[in-house]
Amino acid sequence: MSKSTDSGVVTKGDLRGPSSSLKSSRHEYTSDTQTTELVQEQPKRSWRSYVWDTLDKSPQERRFLFKLDAVILTLASLGYFIKYLDQVNITNAFVSGMKEDLKLFGNELNYMQTCWTVGYVIGEIPSNILLTRIRPSIWIPACEVVWAILTILLAKCKTTTQVYVLRFFIGLAESVFYPGMQYIIGSWYRKDELAKRSCVFHASGAIGTMFSGYLMAAVHKKLAGVGGFKGWQWLFIIDTVISLPIAISGFFLMPDLPEITKAWYFSADEITLAKERMRLEGRAPRAPYTKAKFKKIFSSWHIYLLTALYIFFNNGNGASGQPAFQLWLKSKGHPITEVNTYPTITAAITVITTLIYAWTSDTVFRGARWPPIVFSGLVNIVIYSSLAAWNIPDGWKWACFFLAGFGGGISGLTFAWAHEICGDDNEERALVTGTMNEMAYVFQAWLPLLIWQQVEAPVYHKGYMTSIFIAVAMILTAVLVRFLHHRERARKLLAEEPNA
Repeated sequence: MSKSTDSGVVTKGDLRGPSSSLKSSRHEYTSDTQTTELVQEQPKRSWRSYVWDTLDKSPQERRFLFKLDAVILTLASLGYFIKYLDQVNITNAFVSGMKEDLKLFGNELNYMQTCWTVGYVIGEIPSNILLTRIRPSIWIPACEVVWAILTILLAKCKTTTQVYVLRFFIGLAESVFYPGMQYIIGSWYRKDELAKRSCVFHASGAIGTMFSGYLMAAVHKKLAGVGGFKGWQWLFIIDTVISLPIAISGFFLMPDLPEITKAWYFSADEITLAKERMRLEGRAPRAPYTKAKFKKIFSSWHIYLLTALYIFFNNGNGASGQPAFQLWLKSKGHPITEVNTYPTITAAITVITTLIYAWTSDTVFRGARWPPIVFSGLVNIVIYSSLAAWNIPDGWKWACFFLAGFGGGISGLTFAWAHEICGDDNEERALVTGTMNEMAYVFQAWLPLLIWQQVEAPVYHKGYMTSIFIAVAMILTAVLVRFLHHRERARKLLAEEPNA
């Protein structure tokens, strides 16, 4: 008999164990009985698994996950850290002397951000399709090296055109990383493990934003004028020095996917275990792209609603994604050090709430992804309604800019949800996650030019008003996705009933 849970996951009998997964044998992973028993034999769930999910698993699986976490979470977090470091540094440089030195007194900052976004958009879907055909351990680190080298060239720019061109190619190279690493994470982890890893990965981007602010403050104080370079120029130089070693390490450590991995730190038994975990999860291995597969992907609601959900998330956090806080501080006469460091509190709140969302989704809500998404949307409605009014006490305005961090922590949950919904088709999963990120940035390429114009700073009334409607749309989309996923799982289970 089938039954449903509030998470929207439909279960059959007692198949929903500590891993919250639907056991499947549809895919052609090689396995043996002993390995299957190692994965399935889970002790009764204790309080320890609420701290970290591996603590209630078998010793063999725990040892494997320790290695996997050590490599994937380190590479993903450090890579996303340097991606954000090299992405947001333009804002820190802009408010720290670049504006005056290059005479950027119009909407040039918007155009610089748009050039990056256009490059990012162009590269995402082709890159994720390539990742299903070539080794991620070659493609992802190579692109990291490229964007790190291009970042240092920003220090030598004399004209806005040079900045625009470099920002375009930096965005093109960076387009590989986030959707690519989300695809890799979704290829190794089970349902009860997925949200925490996706969100730990995503939190490192906020840490990169924080570090860029602290680094700019330190560089402006210590290195301005050294070697003939201004403080904002030194920021780009140091970012590259930090980024290159991290990028190069990926060539040696990236584990690729379970069915093609040659990672030197995994034994043959551990690779077999990894494949079996994905078979039991119903997570499909790689398969050829066919006309029928494309027809299936584009006739499903998955690609459209999951993409819409991520568009609303990605474009609904303008108070933290745009330099609204920095420019308000600058208009109030705060020194450059404070302009760069106070907004890092928002990023710190994003880190904390990202982790809270992940743990509560996996434990309190038993694998449901929609409750934290709805909660963050409600917080955004309160924040942006207040900022749209603008004539509010400064104390509450400070609070709103800080609390904007609550809206930035659900990216990992949306990708975890996409991996689960599209888990039985590897190519759909790669294409959907790539499309989610790409289309979000398609909107980001032009929407800020309309609603976050630099010349309207720091009031940004159009931006705050638009963000209210985006938050409402995100909440409604999350509820609809939950309903459709629940119905889809129920139909699949009904079709699998022996007497159906």
